[in-house]
Amino acid sequence: MVGRRAQYLAMGVAVLVLLCVVSIGLGWAQGRRGDPFARAQDVHQRHTGRLLAIRGVVGTAVGEAPDGASEITVFTADPRVVGVPQALEGVPVTVEVTGEFFALGGRGGGPQRPPKRLSPTDRWPRPVRIGVSTGNEGEVSAGTIGCRVTDGTNVYALSNNHVYALENDAPLGSRVLQPGLYDTGGVFSAENVIGTLAEYAPIDFFGGENRMDAAIALSDTDTLSNTTPSGGYGTPGSVAVDATVGLKVQKYGRTTKLTRGSVSGIDATIRVTYSSGTALFVNQVLVSGRGFIKAGDSGSLLVTDPGRAPVGLLFAGNSSGSLAVANPIGPVLERFGVTIE
Repeated sequence: MVGRRAQYLAMGVAVLVLLCVVSIGLGWAQGRRGDPFARAQDVHQRHTGRLLAIRGVVGTAVGEAPDGASEITVFTADPRVVGVPQALEGVPVTVEVTGEFFALGGRGGGPQRPPKRLSPTDRWPRPVRIGVSTGNEGEVSAGTIGCRVTDGTNVYALSNNHVYALENDAPLGSRVLQPGLYDTGGVFSAENVIGTLAEYAPIDFFGGENRMDAAIALSDTDTLSNTTPSGGYGTPGSVAVDATVGLKVQKYGRTTKLTRGSVSGIDATIRVTYSSGTALFVNQVLVSGRGFIKAGDSGSLLVTDPGRAPVGLLFAGNSSGSLAVANPIGPVLERFGVTIE
């Protein structure tokens, strides 16, 4: 009898545990479904592939409608795209005609007329400020120094792969310049060297998913400062924050200097056009703002406004400059094992 009672007791306890587990699971699921934004993220993840398969769709993201409701935004190359659903699993879908997205390193050549006062395209006294022109010795182009980072021993300049590693083509150890060759008319000077390419996150141009367009160049504190020019936001903070829809942000870049905008989408999946081809990026941050970004601003650090907390590393945008794409800064810093200083 004692053995049988023990068996019954054990069975009863097991049933109670099972019921508790089921109850907790249902509670979590209901809580997830009860959060409209989280539910929109779930739906977005399930349907991103289907949306990107529609001809003319260049990206998707999770955002908010003017009334504050959660929605999925589909970005198209032109207004004639057809086949985009009005809703997915009850979540509204809106279409925004943005045109294509491009990596925004400045390319070209030709002498530049010297400005009357120092600008982000000039050669800056050392230690050079962040937010100004930079590039690799191997190409007549220019992007932006995002910020100074450190691994605890060495210091580096952080920018994009396509600015410092030339879309995977530049060799490690190649020289990094300030200003970039685009801003010196293609003329190289050893006096403009601020470091050497130390590491980069490769970009997959063959259909794989990319999460960042980033690279670091080994430098030193005598050569590289950690603050923007006057009129910029100053010195960025060292503690990164996650982007949220509606977050006010700012950046200082080589072309447009200080501009302000707001986060309009997260978890974005975007096709970005480079000279080497088109690359698919996932889990990206979108920023909206009139004239927020232009060619040459690639590599700019996205920070909160106010507060200057790091949010993202800008690398692409549409042709009008009203919509920018940034890598979340946390994974970028983790990839290289560095912190912003």
